[in-house]
Amino acid sequence: MPNIKSAIKRVNVSQKKALRNKMIKSELKTAVKKFESALLDSDVEKATVLYPQITKKIDMAAAKGTIHKNAANRKKAKLALRLNTASQNKTV
Repeated sequence: MPNIKSAIKRVNVSQKKALRNKMIKSELKTAVKKFESALLDSDVEKATVLYPQITKKIDMAAAKGTIHKNAANRKKAKLALRLNTASQNKTV
């Protein structure tokens, strides 16, 4: 346990930020799981509705610094690719 006042504050701040990051990542993972389950159920309409919500959550996580902006773009690209292939397979 730190004795210096500034070190005590840094511990408190880092704990709060860790909790915030954990919450944001958890929400993001839940949203992605809902999207993927919609794709597995061949419910392209539901996945199409969920995609903008997921991209918003990903962008917000990147803006807060929870995930890196390149990681955010990579996640969005992978999800878009999965959505596009699913929608093409449904129309064929």
